[in-house]
Amino acid sequence: MQMKTIDIEKKFRPEIEGLRVVAALLVAIYHIWFGKVSGGVDVFFVISGFLITTSIISRFNREGEFKFLPYIQGLIKRLFPSVLTVLFITVLLSFIWLPQSILGKTIKETIASLFYYQNWQLAFSSTDYLNKDQMKTPIEHFWAMSIQGQFYIIWFLLFAFIFMIFKKYSKLDVIKLINICLASIFIASFTYSVYLTNVNQPWAYFHTFTRVWEFSLGGLLAMNLSKIKINQFIASIIGWIGLAGLILTGIIFNVSTMFPGYIALWPMLCAVFILLSGNYETKFGVKSILGSKLMVKLGGLSFGLYLWHWVILSFWQYHNNGRPGIILGVGMILLSWLLSYIMTKFIETPIRSASSNKKAFKKLGTGLLINLIALASIYFILFNNPFEKEKTALSKDYPGAMATEKGVSVNTGVKAIPEFSEIRNESPDSTRDQVHQKIGESKVLVGTYGHKKNYDKTIALVGSSHAQHWLGALQSAAKDSNYRILSMTKSGCELKTKDSAKDCEQWNKNVIKEIEKQDIDLVVTTADSANDINGQIDPLQLKQFDNITNTKTPIFAIRDNPRFQFNVPETLDKFGEEETIKKMNAKPRLPETSKWDQLEKKPKDTHYVDYTNYFKKDGKFVPVVGNVIVYMDKGHLTNSFSKTLGPKIKKDIDKYFEELN
Repeated sequence: MQMKTIDIEKKFRPEIEGLRVVAALLVAIYHIWFGKVSGGVDVFFVISGFLITTSIISRFNREGEFKFLPYIQGLIKRLFPSVLTVLFITVLLSFIWLPQSILGKTIKETIASLFYYQNWQLAFSSTDYLNKDQMKTPIEHFWAMSIQGQFYIIWFLLFAFIFMIFKKYSKLDVIKLINICLASIFIASFTYSVYLTNVNQPWAYFHTFTRVWEFSLGGLLAMNLSKIKINQFIASIIGWIGLAGLILTGIIFNVSTMFPGYIALWPMLCAVFILLSGNYETKFGVKSILGSKLMVKLGGLSFGLYLWHWVILSFWQYHNNGRPGIILGVGMILLSWLLSYIMTKFIETPIRSASSNKKAFKKLGTGLLINLIALASIYFILFNNPFEKEKTALSKDYPGAMATEKGVSVNTGVKAIPEFSEIRNESPDSTRDQVHQKIGESKVLVGTYGHKKNYDKTIALVGSSHAQHWLGALQSAAKDSNYRILSMTKSGCELKTKDSAKDCEQWNKNVIKEIEKQDIDLVVTTADSANDINGQIDPLQLKQFDNITNTKTPIFAIRDNPRFQFNVPETLDKFGEEETIKKMNAKPRLPETSKWDQLEKKPKDTHYVDYTNYFKKDGKFVPVVGNVIVYMDKGHLTNSFSKTLGPKIKKDIDKYFEELN
């Protein structure tokens, strides 16, 4: 019985190699000199969809079957040598040169990259209100590899199903079935991409299913490209239009905030124009350049260029301000290509051409094991060293905010806490306990701290994340006072009666109901916002204060701490305390007269406190006070520093309770 085959054109298309070079160069150039995203990754996705679709159908035509093990073995032999090599070198360099403030994040992302879920790791961190401003890791770009790997699994399932149907129904028009399946996936994924990009772009950017349409487009091209007939002159013109449009993508669009919605059609169509033009041998067409011998050779190294350039750039940026100059930037690209060549010749090729899969996978298994051992070793040394003495805020050597009080001496011979590698663990306990409400949700979550039985007073901490970071201070205060602490906070939501964000507006309504329901003696919150030092307290906030006090609950309002346009602990880690202090005080961070004091009429039953001096030394804002690092990012307090304000806030709250009585 003659084996049934699927008619598809399979020929070497040299312009694809050139297109890969252009895409990789665009990614590198925009990253290095402009600090922007180019859209080159989206072109890689189209090419991957084109090539894997062609490869799968050709394998089926050749072997008459499509099995998972040979398919996945081939992919692993092709992808893993480069991935394991780059990750291992990056891990070693991270231990030597990486700022400790992002080492923990780098370890997490390295593991995510090894097991191809890095895009989801970044999706969660990019939508985490307290993590989104953190420095990027040297392996962040592996998110695209993860999506590609997940796509290959989706494509196996899709074509395994199609081939099963094809074998069962001999008269079926399988080309039509493949096109219908690919077109359906394209429409569904593209529609979802447009929707999710509109409602939650950071999440959509790294989401697998908002990107599958780009691979589907490549598959549709593989099935139909040779059937599309156009005039040779038109083919030449659209090829150059496609190349020009592709190069300009990152200039015309803000890719990092607009993709992968309908705007991503721009580089996709540019790639389609280039591939369609490549159908024709024209003297002055774009294929004459993209399909040249040099571009074909460089195309084999484009994957390595993508992997290496970001690693090199990242390590340079960790120790330098600004962007590289022309010569240095060109040097980074050339070094990336050199490393790609060495990696391809001495690591990739020997594994791909191994005489047996057993030998190839033995080498890959060894590489994976080495990576995991390196990661475990770094984690043990930096995060879980049993020989290191525990250092506690508010202890003799670490007075923190209390160092600003008269008569308190500071031991200058000790290293500040927390360790930079632990900064990301310095969120308030309500984050760890998952009772700090996230963006998009309106339910009031209530966490209980301090004394939970036989307490004298109940204090509710209410407001945004800038109210939340005072939880450590209240917990510290509660140790010596018989207080129960209730946490009712939400990311990105100040206390206001109306808000452009509907989740915040509803949460504000719900929090008043919660205050009425609970037996609360005092609400602690922020008095203002330091985001705009020239502004005033929002009248809608004052109305919400009235709503709270109308429940017969007084307010203890704390002036907001200064906020900065840069990540304070990362700058401290990279450039030291002196340089960080200069940046912190380069311009005014708070108005000379507080917004509260500017109010003609103060809210009733509200006690205002200003702790600004506890963030200063010799009249300047500083990143470390009393051997404790003040900030965990651009403006949120470390939990360690917040705890050191406990004695002060206890004294002031006790005094206010006395006044109320």
